[in-house]
Amino acid sequence: MSDLGTNAPRIPTTTLGGGGTGPRVGVQGLGCMGMSFAYGPTDADEARATLERALDLGVTFFDTADMYGLGANETFLSPFFRAHREEVVIATKFGIVLDPDDPVKRGIRNDRAYIRASVEGSLARLGVDMIDLYYMHRRDPSVPIEETVGAMAELVAEGKVAHLGLSEVTGAELRAAHAVHPIAALQSEWSLFSRDVERSAVPAAKELGVAFVPYSPLGRGFLTGSFKDAGEELTADDFRRGQPRFNGANATANHALLEPVRRIAEAHGATPAQVALAWVHQQAALREMTVIPIPGTRRRGRLEENAAATRITLTDAELALLAPIASHVAGDRYPDMTFTSATRE
Repeated sequence: MSDLGTNAPRIPTTTLGGGGTGPRVGVQGLGCMGMSFAYGPTDADEARATLERALDLGVTFFDTADMYGLGANETFLSPFFRAHREEVVIATKFGIVLDPDDPVKRGIRNDRAYIRASVEGSLARLGVDMIDLYYMHRRDPSVPIEETVGAMAELVAEGKVAHLGLSEVTGAELRAAHAVHPIAALQSEWSLFSRDVERSAVPAAKELGVAFVPYSPLGRGFLTGSFKDAGEELTADDFRRGQPRFNGANATANHALLEPVRRIAEAHGATPAQVALAWVHQQAALREMTVIPIPGTRRRGRLEENAAATRITLTDAELALLAPIASHVAGDRYPDMTFTSATRE
């Protein structure tokens, strides 16, 4: 690994969508979900130190959601956000409804009443007067997207939200939403292992000047090589144990797909994680659009490693070696893919 440690340079900046009117942010954000949700036990002190280190490195775009730990993630981040309000760009989301009595059960709501209640809850937990980027986390097809975005636009008019975002929508849905109110960012899974968004969502985002924010650009850690089989290696409360592509025969097959990633990493004196992130970053130049991945971590070492990936450029030959990987991945991203845009393409 290169360029790590105290003297690591700050990452470059870009504009977060909105046709150039959005805020300047680092070209890589930080997914904060795992600091208090989904990935097993957390060292809270190290997570807080990771947030502070992010600012040192120029990582200024922080991503959370009201459903992460039933609001606990927003509450955890609040002291940091309030202490650095002028330096950070806060993104949070509404739309996924959890049942406190049944962690596996979840639903989706996009109606106006729910949106208004959700934004007030997030503002209170975050301890801020305005959310910089407010996403619809998942799409409820029973509610016209024009109605949902219309309700979100009211929040902008009232000064509660600065910019609007969507997550896991198709290109057609993005266009319909953008016609109601400008959409600054589209967040969906995009990585060497997940490229279905390239069918319609990526082209639509480029066409409309919407920033694309890839979540899970490291395949929820699988692309880093940090685990080979979730069911055998991860703690019982880690939700990756329930994701098809990370378990059993699927995991074995998918681990074999990482061989070119490892070879390219060795050639660059880098890590597999850095190569996987560099591939996502390079999509911005290749497609002439804004792409801001938000790899999640709760440790400073990983944060520094990820930030260094912004300084790696892959050759055409290396890109060609990586291109076929996604088409050979075994298993779906989620047990229930109706919670993604893939079923509506």
